[in-house]
Amino acid sequence: MTNKELADVFTLVGDLLEIKGEVVYKTLAYRKAAESLTNLGRDVKYVWEEGKLTDIPGVGKAIAEKIDELLRTGKLEYLEKLQKDVPAELAELLSIPDLGPKKVGLFYKELGLKSIAALKQAAEEGKLRDLPGMGPKSEAKILDGIESLSRRSGRTPLGDAWPFAQGLLAKLRKVQGVVAAEAAGSLRRMRPTVGDVDILVAAKEPDKVSKAFVEDEGVARVLGHGAIKSSVEYHNGMRAQLWVHAPERFGTALQYATGSKDHNVRTRELAISMGLSLSDQAIFRTDDSEILCATEEEVYKTIGLPWIPPELREDRGEVQAAKEGKLPNLIETKNIRAELHCHTTWSDGKLSILEMAEAAKLRGYKTLAITDHSYSLGIANGLSVERLQEQRKEIEAARKKLGDSLLLLHGTEMEIRADGSLDFPDEILAWLDIVIASLHTGIRQPREKSTQRMLSAINNPHVDIIAHPTNRLLPDREGADLDMDAIFSAAADMGTALEINANPKRLDLDDVYARRAIELGIPLVINTDAHHPDHMDFIDFGVATARRGWVEAKNVINTNTPKQINSWLSGRG
Repeated sequence: MTNKELADVFTLVGDLLEIKGEVVYKTLAYRKAAESLTNLGRDVKYVWEEGKLTDIPGVGKAIAEKIDELLRTGKLEYLEKLQKDVPAELAELLSIPDLGPKKVGLFYKELGLKSIAALKQAAEEGKLRDLPGMGPKSEAKILDGIESLSRRSGRTPLGDAWPFAQGLLAKLRKVQGVVAAEAAGSLRRMRPTVGDVDILVAAKEPDKVSKAFVEDEGVARVLGHGAIKSSVEYHNGMRAQLWVHAPERFGTALQYATGSKDHNVRTRELAISMGLSLSDQAIFRTDDSEILCATEEEVYKTIGLPWIPPELREDRGEVQAAKEGKLPNLIETKNIRAELHCHTTWSDGKLSILEMAEAAKLRGYKTLAITDHSYSLGIANGLSVERLQEQRKEIEAARKKLGDSLLLLHGTEMEIRADGSLDFPDEILAWLDIVIASLHTGIRQPREKSTQRMLSAINNPHVDIIAHPTNRLLPDREGADLDMDAIFSAAADMGTALEINANPKRLDLDDVYARRAIELGIPLVINTDAHHPDHMDFIDFGVATARRGWVEAKNVINTNTPKQINSWLSGRG
């Protein structure tokens, strides 16, 4: 069994225990073990043979014994017994958005429902609405959730694929004879989710590179192995494909493998108009002689264009803009000078106000906004007005220690309630330095109602920023159904900033909406929504999303100095 297969077993055990109603710590233990196995980075069989299973984080004696049983027999007696009480098929129902284990258990006990198809039929026939805690709206919500499953992509979030690919590239760059190694495809274009990880390498001796690739300790299965192309599946379930090209042909290969299908059609059409033919191997003249390009810059120059950043290569006008010299001067991570959305131990963050401020300073930031949750989000230990006022004392103490090294703003991430009202009265919002408003609950409301909730926040003159506007979670939870034209119109009128949340599980606003926002003159912010200093590293993903949306530094509030940010906030008061 691979690490991923073992992890799937423990995930199933955790799901079935939760449906059964077991104590939380048991379900968490199995899920922690599953996560550790997925991220182990080497074949667990070697750890097993070394007798060091309990060295794996989250693997104690009991779970180590179960790993041993699975590796020896391919079966787990504990799971087989559990399935007599809770059929394994029930775990599939947990994939339905907003359907928790208690409801799954209820449907099974009361109606014997074990599959999504059976649940859908029961909901369509009105058999769920009379069960405890249910009603017509709950029934309709389940049908909506089942419908959304059909739209799931099965792709890997950028936040998982990118660091994995960087580790793989680091190894390949150390192989003797490798001149260059780069990610390609949707990963290099920084799409929010990706399929397989595509890797291109420039080397004189492709056999050495492909051998190192397929023999990596993280590889579970070799799906194909050749001198030029190889493909593998890793123990964590990811798949990668490798192409090895001669260094003098690397530019055309990388350009071809990076662009979307439609972008490549545009560049090939442009080449043809110049009497050339563009392929992954070379640029061919009409007499079949070759123009070899070791870099992408040479490829684009040969067809009369400046180099086009990978994030733009989606055929959204970038080729025409390049021809006209109108490509945007895209924002870069180094342009970010402030974090305007972070959490501390006052709500659901991991560190104190001063500790988060020191972490921001280490990143070179000049401004930090403390924006803990408001009280309606009880699950996140949201602050009441009284606690918010008490927090100000700690803010002031931190300011004294920081001096002029960091502008520390006192704010809130305020919940927009289901009826559109806001958690805090206007006098409290006016007292704060910065106000963020967001949706976390009720995102399955009808479009008109969800939109009106959002508009009520945007139209409040004390609300400065709308955070992660749709509240989507990648790869599978769709955001709220909002009338974005109405949202953009109101934000433009009020000068309210919209956030690109850099957490790779969100990336919300997405690139398409970000581009529309700047076209309408709406200010943007790129925040990490940090709950821990490590989360500030997410900024690269937010900036990449902005770049995909043609965003420049001038469009983003937190590229500004503390004085400029204060001026912007004061002008909104």
